[in-house]
Amino acid sequence: MTNSQLKRVVVTGLGAITPLGNTLNEYWEGLASGRNGIDFITHFDASQHRCRFAGEVKGFDPLDYVDRKEAQRMDRFAQFGVAASLQTIADAQLVINELNADLVGVIIGTGIGGLKILEEQQEIYLNRGPSRCSPFMIPMMIANMAAGLTAIHTGAKGPNSCTVTACAAGSHAIGDAFRLVQRGYAKAMICGGTEAAITPLGVGGFAAARALSTRNDDPKTASRPFDKDRDGFVMGEGAGVLLLEELEHALDRGAKIYAEMVGYGMTCDAYHMTAPVPDGRGATRAMELALADGGIPPEQVSYINAHGTSTEANDVTETRAIKKALGEHAYNIVISSTKSMTGHLLGGSGGIEAVATALAIANDRVPPTINLANPDPQCDLDYVPKTSRPLEIDVALSNSFGFGGHNVTLAFRKYR
Repeated sequence: MTNSQLKRVVVTGLGAITPLGNTLNEYWEGLASGRNGIDFITHFDASQHRCRFAGEVKGFDPLDYVDRKEAQRMDRFAQFGVAASLQTIADAQLVINELNADLVGVIIGTGIGGLKILEEQQEIYLNRGPSRCSPFMIPMMIANMAAGLTAIHTGAKGPNSCTVTACAAGSHAIGDAFRLVQRGYAKAMICGGTEAAITPLGVGGFAAARALSTRNDDPKTASRPFDKDRDGFVMGEGAGVLLLEELEHALDRGAKIYAEMVGYGMTCDAYHMTAPVPDGRGATRAMELALADGGIPPEQVSYINAHGTSTEANDVTETRAIKKALGEHAYNIVISSTKSMTGHLLGGSGGIEAVATALAIANDRVPPTINLANPDPQCDLDYVPKTSRPLEIDVALSNSFGFGGHNVTLAFRKYR
């Protein structure tokens, strides 16, 4: 397919369930004000865990979106995904009916899926025997169910899939959806990521891998990307969903447009199960591919929403990759990690961070990296410390990197 045959793709709807709030406006207000969504874990007794805090979603009621029977048959990750998707459709004012249902699809990624139901049913199995296991355990647990249930609750009958690529899953979902709209396989795609892994096993497993911060005496300052005193990431939960729509389709129905999506790059380090390749070449190439895909010279980039996990390896590696991908212009752009406020949503992170990137473009304001008090000398770029900043944003990138060496960069620009 030639470039002239490719469709322009725009963002016309957004939805967010996050540690900063359960609506789009609450999420953006939290980001713009530098609010901290991290605190001690309340989902379970974490007193025996190495890490006892996380970015929990607070006050979420699935009954605001689905009836009680449906809610009871969904794991929390699927509840988040469906809720954020319904928000997105409402925000976009898109009516899905028999006339257009085949042209609207869904891709929602997750890194882990239904961990909560798996833990609960394992305990039932061990204590009461296999005959007492729920017949809904498997459909509640499997990772594709957020995408499947979103289709059921929205009526979208077009392309439907689920990406499961660890912390890159949400961004892969958005990138794959972009390709489907760009190439004419769908008129609109509901896409993003969701995760709900703040469970005893989830927190225990990441802590055992020495991936999590153990700043239990001061959890509010534990997520500190690019800071010399960082000691690991902080788990978060929630979902971020976008509606990507063919431009002409959006214009025909008078849709509002947050931004245009113009590029998608994905690579693999092929190096290590959990560590990034130290020179950052996989992440570099993902950014270069996204820029080339959108026909964007590096000097047009205004902002990067960094993966920025607050881990020793990621933050230095990502800084190196940005410098290699953008050259000297890396010192002229602004970069921030919204994980400093939300924690790391694993497979949901690419979703809420793409939402944040689109909102930054629409509002010409860059969210901050809070808790950046003592910058790592190896991280010497402008990370927008502590407070948000007004900035006219032309092009913005959103980076996501996952265990297994997955690297994704999404490129957005102001719609003109």
